[in-house]
Amino acid sequence: QVQLVESGGGLVRPGGSLRLSCAASGSIFRINTMGWYRQAPGKQRELVARITSGGSTYYADSVKGRFTISRDNAKNTVYLQMNGLKPEDTAVYYCNKYPTTFAWGQGTQVTVSS
Repeated sequence: QVQLVESGGGLVRPGGSLRLSCAASGSIFRINTMGWYRQAPGKQRELVARITSGGSTYYADSVKGRFTISRDNAKNTVYLQMNGLKPEDTAVYYCNKYPTTFAWGQGTQVTVSS
């Protein structure tokens, strides 16, 4: 059973930056496409970015040019660098495999507010 532990969220002003980390247990991590998802209050969970085992990336239009996803297969860790944060980025952020998922972790709260 793979466990996913997200960290790095917090409260930040508009225009600020945060770096999220996701540590995954299990060697299966390195062969899978991994993604960062988010869920805002009252909304469905959405895919924000994903990265293949080889490093190819995809971004949702809403974060393109502001967010950067990366991974360290040796550390079983995936990162999300978020710059130029906006209030609409406020959500709980989760990492997971893409497209099918493991059990979800607890997520990390990101709040963008002045």
